[in-house]
Amino acid sequence: MKFELHHTDPKSKARAATIETDHGKVETPIFMPVGTVASVKGVHQRELREDIKPDIILGNTYHLYLRPSIDILEKAGGLHKFMGWQGNILTDSGGYQVYSLSDNRKINEEGVNFKSHIDGSSHFFTPENVMELQRSIGADIIMAFDECTPYPCDYGYAKRSMHLTHRWLDRCLAHLEKTPFKHNYAQTFFPIVQGSTYKDLRKQSAEYIASVDAAGNAIGGLSVGEPAEEMYGMAEVVCDILPVDKPRYLMGVGTPINILENIALGIDMFDCVMPTRNARNGMLFTSEGTINIKNKKWEADFSSIDAMGITWVDTEYSKAYLRHLFAANEYLGRQIATIHNLGFYLWLVREARKRILAGDFLDWKNKMVKQMDKRL
Repeated sequence: MKFELHHTDPKSKARAATIETDHGKVETPIFMPVGTVASVKGVHQRELREDIKPDIILGNTYHLYLRPSIDILEKAGGLHKFMGWQGNILTDSGGYQVYSLSDNRKINEEGVNFKSHIDGSSHFFTPENVMELQRSIGADIIMAFDECTPYPCDYGYAKRSMHLTHRWLDRCLAHLEKTPFKHNYAQTFFPIVQGSTYKDLRKQSAEYIASVDAAGNAIGGLSVGEPAEEMYGMAEVVCDILPVDKPRYLMGVGTPINILENIALGIDMFDCVMPTRNARNGMLFTSEGTINIKNKKWEADFSSIDAMGITWVDTEYSKAYLRHLFAANEYLGRQIATIHNLGFYLWLVREARKRILAGDFLDWKNKMVKQMDKRL
């Protein structure tokens, strides 16, 4: 993987850069649509390619391991071929999903025992077999196996968990050194900073992760219920330590406002289920604020979904029509809303990049944050 930093905003720490893998270029800042089980919910791959046009999407090791299974993915020739996606893919290692199964998993030094959310069957993840799984899946960027702590989290537990994540990282690295690529392109490995919301732990973890000298670095354990200001505080601490010449990925974040504020702190990469999940529930993110399209106030509003016409659906369909589809429980409504929300997120990070390169990012960011904080 190649990373080229083009410009840093003079009034903030926002960066415009380019990542290049064997599947193409990724211009940052970037938002990665979440394709957990080899599908970005609610949209066809053709719509992703032609309408939303993300440079990279995300898959999840835990879910893909359970279904369709690693055997099927290997027989297909990897995730790219299986799902018909020619662009970049990043896979989360499953650490967050294991965290979310708190009632059905046991963590020890060796790894994690957990029960499938599908059929209750028992499984065991270790740093070593998770690296093997991601080799088979074949994502361009693969993640370390870590433990994601909850919020709030006791200091002692957060510290023990952080050190466990560091020991698991060492095992991931050792195993990758003797595990060749399984497909005809290279993979890039990102370790993950942990430490909950404790500044000293985040600092210690960021220093350890930086010392590994990986091609890119991730920040985990945020956006798990902590106040936004604590998220920003931790991101700032970590960004001040992680190398300037490598991409920084804030995992699982977040709202459009979260994304802009973290771009200003020096984050390059984001992912979140929020645009797709909220879309399916009728919540739209727009350039003028947030809309609950199910509200009666939109029943006879024949204006465009978003006045800026960010995607073709914004001008093709009216708010009234989209509200009608939700009221009638038509699947098309959820599909239109999903295309819009993903299109808006991608427009937001691309516009942020333009503003960084132009030198007026901070003023634009502050204006957009005020607009997007409105409920229309």
